Amino acid sequence: MKERRYDVCVVGGLGHVGLPLGLSFAQAGKRVVLYDIDEKAMKTVARGRMPFMEAGAEPVLRAVLGKTLSLSSEKRVVADSQFVVVVIGTPVDEHLNPKFTLFKDFFDEIMDVIDSDQHIILRSTVYPNTTELIKRYLESRDKKVKVSFCPERIAQGKAMEELRTLPQIVASFDTPSMEEAGALFSLLTKEVIYLTPVEAELAKLFTNCWRYIQFAISNQFYQIAMQHGLDFYRIYHAVTHKYPRTRDLMPPGFTAGPCLFKDTMQLAAFSNNSFFLGHAAMLINEGLPNLLVQKLKEKGSLKDKTVGILGMAFKANSDDKRESLSYKLQKILEIEARRVLCSDVYIQEEGFVPAEALVRESDIVILGAPHSAYAGLAIPEEKCLVDVWNFFGRGGQV
Repeated sequence: MKERRYDVCVVGGLGHVGLPLGLSFAQAGKRVVLYDIDEKAMKTVARGRMPFMEAGAEPVLRAVLGKTLSLSSEKRVVADSQFVVVVIGTPVDEHLNPKFTLFKDFFDEIMDVIDSDQHIILRSTVYPNTTELIKRYLESRDKKVKVSFCPERIAQGKAMEELRTLPQIVASFDTPSMEEAGALFSLLTKEVIYLTPVEAELAKLFTNCWRYIQFAISNQFYQIAMQHGLDFYRIYHAVTHKYPRTRDLMPPGFTAGPCLFKDTMQLAAFSNNSFFLGHAAMLINEGLPNLLVQKLKEKGSLKDKTVGILGMAFKANSDDKRESLSYKLQKILEIEARRVLCSDVYIQEEGFVPAEALVRESDIVILGAPHSAYAGLAIPEEKCLVDVWNFFGRGGQV
């Protein structure tokens, strides 16, 4: 085996998935290089600062930076690494079909710096059979590398904890590759689950789709109650209080972000668009912002109203705004209302206002992301408050 400078290269190493993983391997003693072309994030991480919120990550970053952890924007570091962990986006196109071009373009770009002694690990969620397609593509270019699929399973914000507590799925095409990838991830977690690549690809998609459908069930129940003028949370309390069979029924709320919607659509495409539960979940979750606006309009025109959206991240206590439904809500309201104000304690964006100013100047306040920092925010009783989460304890009615 060729002697290399690094044990692990994480491609896309400064993102929400790649950076916590790289930090964890570096903390475990592996020589890690984070390969990324995001100049802003590179400068931030080089100063020992996290470019996004991730509990427990920054102390680890400061401890390993310049020791077992290196940073680079040069693709040559791929050649200097035994394991190449690929963390790149897997979006769907405008027709909600998966796009493969990112992977092909990436491997074309690094083809001249990889050799048959390396082990490539796909970390991103992928469309079923993508791992096999990549392996065949590399072999067609005389690159007989080991290829594995080891999907991330973490909840954003809890990566540093869950990388060490959750079982890791490992999938490869032969026993040596399985054992090598399993040994790598055994540095982080005590339990490894071995599957074939397509089994692992579906396991990851099933997981995210199950989560998306769970949210859709709650959102559908909320919409039914709201459409009949009822407070969902009175019913929710009765259904869940000391009743074990509904312990998994979560509260409703905006359900979006960079993974759940996308992965549900990938599974729908794989099932030849017969994944009716997935499509129904998409319509329910994506339709919630529009439904809230329609209910507000039933009470009166918004043309003379100022509407404030409190919290623009895609979920609570996060600074990630990717695919956030708060921005979809903003676009709808910009058509319907006289003025739209936005605020987020964790996101700084041109035009955003402080939370207190938003509450003061708005006729209607809609909670977009229930950040814990808003717990002490006073919203006068005379203000119209739309709080799908019942975060402020005034019910979920519109």
